Amino acid sequence: MISNYRNWTLVFLVALLAGCATSRHSAPQPKPPTAQLFPPDALVTQRGVLTVLGRQFTLNGYVAKSETLGLRLIMTENFGTVLADVLVKPDGKVFVMQSKSPFRQAWVEHYIAADLKCIFSDTMEKNCPMQLLSQSHFAIKRRWYKLDLQTVEVKPGPQPAELFDETHKATP
Repeated sequence: MISNYRNWTLVFLVALLAGCATSRHSAPQPKPPTAQLFPPDALVTQRGVLTVLGRQFTLNGYVAKSETLGLRLIMTENFGTVLADVLVKPDGKVFVMQSKSPFRQAWVEHYIAADLKCIFSDTMEKNCPMQLLSQSHFAIKRRWYKLDLQTVEVKPGPQPAELFDETHKATP
């Protein structure tokens, strides 16, 4: 009986390991819930409220989206001052073009870029705590902050290549 138990255990372990190896590598990468909401090439205008440790900031965001060149976000305050400017290349590499108080460069690089990829990337980002509240309303809740975004306008069409050049700074 012990020999029979060992045989079944061995068969179970082989099947379990074989199943894990094939399922991890052959599973297609899921599309994010926002993948169909934005054209592959577009200029998207959004308004948002960022809540950090109880303090609220109203923001405007201009996202240039290019299927081949990446994503560019220029975030402004209500009077037009640029607070953050970040470029995300198609390979995921992040370039912080500008950051001003209250956004430190590291915060822009790690959190704002992650949220940008979370909403606009064509592949599902890991650790993407986004809720799709409606076709034009998103919420991202992380440990220290909450971002509530409304899409105001989407202008489909190719975006200027200069926007995606990490050596060139642009303003909206």
